[in-house]
Amino acid sequence: MIVTMSPEVPGREVGDVLGIARGNIVRARFFGRDFVAGLRNLVGGEVTEYSELLEQSREAAFDRMVTDAGNLGADAIVSFRFTTSTIMEGTAEILAYGTAVKLK
Repeated sequence: MIVTMSPEVPGREVGDVLGIARGNIVRARFFGRDFVAGLRNLVGGEVTEYSELLEQSREAAFDRMVTDAGNLGADAIVSFRFTTSTIMEGTAEILAYGTAVKLK
């Protein structure tokens, strides 16, 4: 599956637009990670516990989007984007989305 942030696939022509492909995941923090992150926050620097959680979440959302596009019969996803939103205290949604297309 070709995935690009561009509205076009370089060197290829977009045929049919099949719809929006999307994948999301909602993740919650947990006490152990919060405790370690709080200690790290006292001394400064990257809070790797949250960086790792967000990276895993982005990968899961991306994979779900690609699966969704495949179910639509797509060859590619154009205009790909990530967005993040807070669902409730301590949780975040990562949404990966783009336009599923069939290439000529």
